[in-house]
Amino acid sequence: MAKKRPQSKAGKQQLKDGEIPVVGAREPCPCGSGRRYKACHGRAAAQAVTELVHRPFEGLAGECDWVALRELVPAATVELTLKDGLPEGVPSVKLATVLPMAWPALRRDDGSVLLALQNDTSSGDLSRDLADTLQRALEAEPGTPVAARRVPADGPRLQDLLDPDAAFEPEVHSGFEFWVPDAENATAEVSASLERANAAAIPTTLLSGVDAAYWCETPEKNHLRWVMPHPEEQLLDALARLHAAGTSSLGDDTRLVGSFRAHGLVVPVWDLPSSMGAEACEKPAVEFAERLATALASDAPLTAEERRARGGLTNRQVTLS
Repeated sequence: MAKKRPQSKAGKQQLKDGEIPVVGAREPCPCGSGRRYKACHGRAAAQAVTELVHRPFEGLAGECDWVALRELVPAATVELTLKDGLPEGVPSVKLATVLPMAWPALRRDDGSVLLALQNDTSSGDLSRDLADTLQRALEAEPGTPVAARRVPADGPRLQDLLDPDAAFEPEVHSGFEFWVPDAENATAEVSASLERANAAAIPTTLLSGVDAAYWCETPEKNHLRWVMPHPEEQLLDALARLHAAGTSSLGDDTRLVGSFRAHGLVVPVWDLPSSMGAEACEKPAVEFAERLATALASDAPLTAEERRARGGLTNRQVTLS
């Protein structure tokens, strides 16, 4: 029986890491190693894609509002400013909480772009996924949606594309009519999606006196959900001091009930009576912000009562992402 001749690697072109193209996981690695891509250069690429970035919006203007629009707010839009300005033929770029048919992005007939924030993503870095979608939307033909795809591990992030000094000012909507310029003449498919979305949307209002605090109405009671930028341990200590002192509420029949943890930030939540609207929250929220600032500045050890309050808050904390 003839012996198999050993494969020679000398004649194969050796590529640098930065030049290795992406191929199927079970295909031979283009580097010429003789191994499958998933066991060679694909291993590092896969790890980079799946590695979770805990604060994907860190460094962006309005980080707290990015988190709120991603996790808490049903219908909202924000005008986005690109570092390099708008490309020719693109009159505007807007961030939207969600788009019809769960499209990741949409290039409208007039060339403007809508980028959806609440879609599922393919990697562990939400910022990189959104940046990839945004870039493809800017190059898409007018009048077409942008489909989801697997994002390259070395692609840009939102922090690379957006102007960090531009204002980030969410506009909260009562419904999703912003999806189409003329809702009355929308297609049957879009109209049906619009009707379903409006029926499921929880009435939500952004408070004007403090940053990133969102009032919402539910059938049994109302809530205030406030995304805060402070380090988690420091914030929980401060909330515990206020809770133990009986000053963590927003007035009569209101109660700090716990918090969410989302994208590296903490979101305290208050239960409010159904009679307390968004406007009635404004003054109590400003007064609470002043009390919180004082509590955050304290470096005294927690008392036994404050430690118990902190434990209760921690036990009622839910991680969203």
